[in-house]
Amino acid sequence: MALRRRAATEGPSAGDYELHDTLASLAMGTGSLLLPQYFAKAGTTRKALIGAAILASAAKAPAAAIATGGLALTTAWAESTTGTRLLRHSGRHSNRGDGRLALAAAVLGWDLIYYWNHRFMHEWRFMWAIHVVHHSSERYNLSTALRQTWTDVAGTFVPYGLLSLLGIRPALIGQARGINLLYQFWIHTEMINRLGPLERVLNTPSHHRVHHGSNPQYLDRNYGSILIVWDRLFGSFEPEVEPVVYGLTKNIKTFNPVRIAFAEHLAILRDVAQAPTWSERLQLIARGPGWADRWRQTSAAARSRARRSYA
Repeated sequence: MALRRRAATEGPSAGDYELHDTLASLAMGTGSLLLPQYFAKAGTTRKALIGAAILASAAKAPAAAIATGGLALTTAWAESTTGTRLLRHSGRHSNRGDGRLALAAAVLGWDLIYYWNHRFMHEWRFMWAIHVVHHSSERYNLSTALRQTWTDVAGTFVPYGLLSLLGIRPALIGQARGINLLYQFWIHTEMINRLGPLERVLNTPSHHRVHHGSNPQYLDRNYGSILIVWDRLFGSFEPEVEPVVYGLTKNIKTFNPVRIAFAEHLAILRDVAQAPTWSERLQLIARGPGWADRWRQTSAAARSRARRSYA
């Protein structure tokens, strides 16, 4: 209602709701609650996945080898780095209690680990394939917060379970996750401007609008969740100055949830299938998204020169 009133006086903006975009975001959010638990079951077939990767490599099918071998690796990583598993292997006892200080320590620890995971999701392409979903909307409102990934199973995250080695109980780690996630909801809006002195410490709608911008100076900035101090400390902070253009540098132009969820994963597999060497294939996965664009341009130029030489 507030956005409609604003649009009536100031004209439409990217912060307004659009039916198809909102439905796509709601579908992605609903799927993020239901599908990851089923995708994670791929870990129960890990031996079969490894066998399939070996066969695919022998058959010179690099895309299939990467897909099956990568899934075996990521599910094993997730399974072995839970708070409960790390606590059991460490031989330590979680004894920080249930008080406010213990919860504050869990929230602060989660926030710091989240910063680095979020940053890695922008800097490593196989992680970007997971996170790009959240940036795929060209609009920015509360429904955008719900546009979440279905494919966490394909990532290797810095484990939040590490907090258990500091004596934080796994149950408190789970509470910290919920607090972190809820905080991020309200910052997806254009209806809140600056928040005064809080801008120095907290991640705010202004700071997070920058994060969703495709403007060159806004790319890969403001990774924080609750606190913006991590960005200030680690050199990734950028203030909101010029109007934000939301979305990707190359928007995918679809409201189909399945295409949104898997577009970048499929693009990676296509590139891997075309790459002539394993060095290039691994770089197409592990380097930044921009490297893949440069690789394609270089490869296209080389093919063009080869055709002219042959002619």
